[in-house]
Amino acid sequence: MLIGELSRRTGVSTRLLRYYEEQGLLDAQRGANGYRHYDEGAFLTVRQVRALLDAGLSTELIRDILPCVRGERPEIEMCVDLREVLGRELAATDARIDDLQRNRRALASYLGEPDPAPSTQR
Repeated sequence: MLIGELSRRTGVSTRLLRYYEEQGLLDAQRGANGYRHYDEGAFLTVRQVRALLDAGLSTELIRDILPCVRGERPEIEMCVDLREVLGRELAATDARIDDLQRNRRALASYLGEPDPAPSTQR
């Protein structure tokens, strides 16, 4: 299928599909006319990439774990070192949440607003 069809089927812009290709997330063959041609598996790959991006993963990390991803949901097989990698990502996300909660409390205090949910220690 051509890039326009993949874009229509996935709801992802052609520009973003080209970016995914540049990042090594999506493979395309080039026809004699220079057009990108994607196999049927590209639809599932794009859906997986979108789901992983929605989970907050970077394209760099997605490129590394994509071989371990199965299905549209997607489900992740715990390939070698993957549990550790995802564990680090989870810990980094928790740290960002803690930082944002601290920022929110500070901003709320400047406005004289009470803290609606005191932070719990992790």
